[in-house]
Amino acid sequence: MATSLSPADIRILRAENTKTRARDFAATLGISEAALVAAHVGSGATAIDAVPDRLVPLICGLGDVMALTRNGSCVHERHGVYEDYHAGPHAQMVLGAEIDLRIFPSQWVHAFAVETAGENGPRRSLQVFDAAGDAIHKVHLDPASNVAAFDRLVAELRLPQQSDTLTLTARAAVDPAKADPIRAADLRTEWDKMTDTHQFLKLVRKLKMNRLGAYRVVGAPQARALAQDAVTQVLQRAAGDKIPVMIFVGNAGCIQIHGGPIEKVVPMGPWINVMDPRFNLHLRTDHIDEVWCVTKPTQRGDAISIEAFDAQGALILQIFGYRKDTPADAWNALTATLPALEEVMA
Repeated sequence: MATSLSPADIRILRAENTKTRARDFAATLGISEAALVAAHVGSGATAIDAVPDRLVPLICGLGDVMALTRNGSCVHERHGVYEDYHAGPHAQMVLGAEIDLRIFPSQWVHAFAVETAGENGPRRSLQVFDAAGDAIHKVHLDPASNVAAFDRLVAELRLPQQSDTLTLTARAAVDPAKADPIRAADLRTEWDKMTDTHQFLKLVRKLKMNRLGAYRVVGAPQARALAQDAVTQVLQRAAGDKIPVMIFVGNAGCIQIHGGPIEKVVPMGPWINVMDPRFNLHLRTDHIDEVWCVTKPTQRGDAISIEAFDAQGALILQIFGYRKDTPADAWNALTATLPALEEVMA
């Protein structure tokens, strides 16, 4: 992604337009969001070490914060404390009561500590980006967060070289649906042998398929195509019937999970939003191209999910029933009543 704008130009333009969200403003300039943040290094931003095994344990000391993970179609925001961090060379986890993350460290390439002026004092955040400059994960401090711990984090992780420019790579293309109808019978046979949902991706890779391709091939009852408004129906009915859910939203570097009830579901133009005190979800419904109701066998019974994909085949979000100390009956009944796509088309 190339631009003739210098970091100074970017700072001047941003100062003239502070209301537009950073991602959207960067797009108007033809630059990545990471490049926009980097342009402010020395002027409110500090480049820091992005390695999760160094960064996340220090985030645990910040107290109550807001965690944000997004992709191009959905934003997941959860308030809580980072705790119960599990390190690892290829993947890490945060398993707190409210902040629940799966982290893939190879994608955590650029990171910044950011301070900007706000109506009620400085706004502080930590922002992580991939090699192309797309946002992977952000942490926004709340008024009750530990500012001293934030300052210590910045001092400890500050990079020796502070540059207001970045070297970025091209954005990776979305993997389109890969299916092999000839192996449909093998897929169904192996699918029914699963005892854990985590076995699924290994299974489809073995058959030279991917998630969306497998759904298109396997057929009912394992996977049913639903109407495009099925996700909105699920959110509204889960809230109205007080059915707790697990909502997974992620990108190549981080998956963020909400587990528990949702209460206030608000449509707004193309967006459907969950606007609860500790959890917000913002989903562009006009980006949804396919929705699937997927049933995978496990040792604890069937795990049923509602999964939405965009027109390029990228996974937008997944919604499961919340299974911790909660019978799956109400969730299973809800998903069973969602109309299949062919019924809607007819």
